[in-house]
Amino acid sequence: MQPFEYVAPETLPDALALLRAHGEEAKVLAGGQSLVPLLNYRLAKPHVVVDVNALPFGDIASDDGRLRLGALVRHHQLEESEVVRRRCPVLADAARCIGNVRVRTLGTVGGSLAHADPAAELPAVMTALDARLTVASARGDRHVDARDFFTGLLTTALAPDELLTAVDVPAVPAHGWAVEELSRRAGDFAVVAVVALLTVDGRGHVDDVRLAFAGVADRPVRARAAEDALRGHEPTSERLALAAAAARAALDPPSDAFVSAAYRGMVAGVLCRRALARAVTRALETR
Repeated sequence: MQPFEYVAPETLPDALALLRAHGEEAKVLAGGQSLVPLLNYRLAKPHVVVDVNALPFGDIASDDGRLRLGALVRHHQLEESEVVRRRCPVLADAARCIGNVRVRTLGTVGGSLAHADPAAELPAVMTALDARLTVASARGDRHVDARDFFTGLLTTALAPDELLTAVDVPAVPAHGWAVEELSRRAGDFAVVAVVALLTVDGRGHVDDVRLAFAGVADRPVRARAAEDALRGHEPTSERLALAAAAARAALDPPSDAFVSAAYRGMVAGVLCRRALARAVTRALETR
């Protein structure tokens, strides 16, 4: 690593003052599962590392039909929390897909979202859930919708002097849900991941549906065409295949050192159909 100054503020105002003073020369340390590798490879060369683990953002709260996740909530908390499993089970499913036990023990919700790896699970889940993120700075708090937060490869709407402090998501216990992904090895980032949420009304037709992809672009992608193909229709296998085809047709996935764009697109269609089928089964069970 390149040498840097290490600071561990004990209050939010102190942390924000440090970020304001150092701007782009500072990096925030939470779980370290993204930052430490970047430091080791010298892909990040901050002058100051601001350790925020002493700040009070490690709780999960449920109120008025919503869940509020502190930015320092660890992935294993999402995986193990009874409140999360009961109120928003798709979060627990997604958390189980993240890395390995060590990564889930240390990694944080805020760290994953702020790092904004386009192949990561949580950004796609937050996009599907229409989450709202709370961002703090010395100027005060502001709220950013997930669809506006991720702006490109490892890039977000966070300014250098801002800190992500909380994430607000709707509780969706009545939704069927599924998270499907393909990775090269267990614990790797996904080649493609799909998050599906839907409800079925009393007539057996799809009422609400949300579908998001990871790994197919430089940020999470909401599959609006597939949602439109499902909404208001009976979720037959033919209709699910039609929706998956619509989702695949709307994607323009990249090639990389591991897979081609054509392969990634094919996988996206297959995983989309699987995710929708599992979500439908669960939605019918919760009616």
